[in-house]
Parts: sequence; C-alpha cells; structure tokens
Amino acid sequence: MSARLDPVRLAQELIRCPSVTPADAGALDVLAAALERIGMRCHRLPFAADGTPTIDNLYARIGTGGPHFCFAGHTDVVPVGDRAAWSVDPFGAEIIDGRLYGRGAVDMKSAIAAFAAAAERFLARRGRDFAGSISLLVTGDEEGPAINGTVKMLAWLKDRGETIDACVVGEPTNPRTLGDMVKIGRRGSLVGTISVQGVQGHTAYPHLADNPLPRLVRMLTALADTPLDQGTAHFQPSNLQLTTIDVGNTAANVIPARARAVFNIRFNDLHSGRSLERWLRDRLDAVDPNYALAISITGESFLTPPGPLSTLLVDAIRRVTGRTPELSTTGGTSDARFIKDHCAVAEFGLSGETMHKVDERVALADIAALADIYETVLDGFFPK
Repeated sequence: MSARLDPVRLAQELIRCPSVTPADAGALDVLAAALERIGMRCHRLPFAADGTPTIDNLYARIGTGGPHFCFAGHTDVVPVGDRAAWSVDPFGAEIIDGRLYGRGAVDMKSAIAAFAAAAERFLARRGRDFAGSISLLVTGDEEGPAINGTVKMLAWLKDRGETIDACVVGEPTNPRTLGDMVKIGRRGSLVGTISVQGVQGHTAYPHLADNPLPRLVRMLTALADTPLDQGTAHFQPSNLQLTTIDVGNTAANVIPARARAVFNIRFNDLHSGRSLERWLRDRLDAVDPNYALAISITGESFLTPPGPLSTLLVDAIRRVTGRTPELSTTGGTSDARFIKDHCAVAEFGLSGETMHKVDERVALADIAALADIYETVLDGFFPK
C-alpha cells in the first residue's frame, strides 16, 4: 500500500484543474492516478450525443464480488462568474485561515477526495481481499445537461452485468454545519413553456388586432394561484414559480403578435411529470384552449425510505461529529435521481453555504471529518 492519501492535497490538485462543464482539464487524470495507487482499476468512459459536447467520465473499482458499495460524484464545476470579485485565484486552491478556497471546493471536489481517502484507509486496514467491492462513479456532466454522464455510465455497468447494492452521493447536503442533513430523496423538476398567438396591431385600433397578453396573464394566474398540494411525510409542498414572461416588443404603441412564459415546478412524490402535464392542461384549457405548451422534465421525484443505508450514514455521522442529521428531501436535483433506479441511494457531503458562490471555500477540518465519516460507512457496510 502506498503512503497515506491526504484528502486536502488531493482536493487541491483537483481544484487546480479548471474543469468547468464540459471541460475535464485533467481532473480525472489526477483522480485516476490517486485511485490506481491504492489498487483500484480505472475505466475512462467518454460519451457523446448529437448536439451535446463529449464528456469524459471515470469508473474505478476494487473487488469483484458483493456486496458492492459505490461513491458517486462529479468533477465538473460551474463557471467562476466575475473573476475580479474573487479574493483569490478561483483555481489556485489556496489555504487561508484553515479553509481551502476554489471553485469546486464544496461542490464537490473535496468530497471526491474524501471518497478516495476513505477507500484508501479502509483497504489499508482490511486488505484488498475484503469480501465485497468498492467503486467510485465520477462524471464530468453533472453541472451541465447530464446527458453524457451518470445515465450512460450506469447503462454501461448494466451491460457489463455489474450491479451496485448501495450508493452515497457526495453532494453538499448540509445547510450550515457538517452533520446537519442527509438527503434521502429529491423533488422532481418540470420546466414548462406556454406560447399564446395573437394578431399584431396598433394600440389605438385594438378591434383590428388580437392581444395575446391578457389571455396569457389569465392562464398564468390560473396556475400560480392554485396550490399543488400540502406536502407529504418526507416532502415539502410542491411549488410552481414563474421565471420569465417574454413578448419581444420594443414599441409601446404596438399590440404584440405572440407572448410566451416559462415556469418551473419542483414537485414531491404526490406527482409525476405525466400527472402534472394533465394538471396543467386541464387548467389552461379552462381559460382558453388556444395555446402551445412545451414541457421538459429533468427528473422525477424519488424517495429512498429510511432504512439500512440512511441508518448507516446517520450512525457514522453521529460517531464522527456528535450530531444526528435530519433526513431530508429539500433542495434541487442531483445525479441521485438516476442512481435510484439501480440501488438504494442517499446523499451526504459538505456544507453548501458557499457552493456556486464567489470565494467558494471549505474548512480543512470538515474535509478530514468527511473522510472519517465515509470510512466509517465502509466499515459498517462490509462485515468483518
């Protein structure tokens, strides 16, 4: 076994790779080298699709039998935004006052480094011939369209006859403090676009035109003023938010020919994308049947009911931090929405207070504690 893997140093090496989606910028090379040193077999998995950039991904595994535990995450990061607003180089991975700075420090290169450190420590104590398998499923397409990443990696595994028994995704789940929260599900997300056609004309002669705006406003009111539900045992109420209303009209004395609006629904397990489309059309039809509705569903809601995996995580978190985390389904979507079709999945990572922000940063103590938590999870998952 090689010298002990330092998760902070590995996180720094990863952050110094400016892997803004879809670029890899060497991040997976860094990770693969670290994993190969501890005995994991690595597979580089580039995937492509028409109209999308080719994405590089990495699957690493040690062991051939079951049970099979998987850590999942992503090395791609969001853009830095206004670089001048940063107090440090966004890709410099500087350590200042006990905190590691850089894009991806929280979301989620430090968690990936903690995955690797936990696996290395477990293997050092238990040996490489332990009963089971450990893997890392790492994509470069989580912050982007998520077409050439986790979905295709899981299909590749299925084609090879590989199955996963349990998975922890290292997304930043904690609102403030490490140990606050484990995600056992996620709401679904639906984006809808309503288009209403009219007839352009002069505002002084409205009888010669057909203004689409009043109809669109009535439609949006019918949607926005109707609560979807009151929430469920594990989910907050679903919500519909209007995000834009566009006419493209540059003249105040012209009735527009068309108008469109976009909205997003974050929905719980009382709904599906299909049931919500019916709900939308019923309400829009009641106002005026003359419209076009386009719908995109980026993920269905899902729940991993409290059970062995969440208990394992909660126990590990309590042992390392002394805190008992809340089991939650709040927040946005993650690649757990794809993994849930293959095995039990839960999410636990760092505090998300600075993710996607200027001066994204994480306390070094939290990286160390997260590696300890993941190692404790492995100890509990694999029988001695």
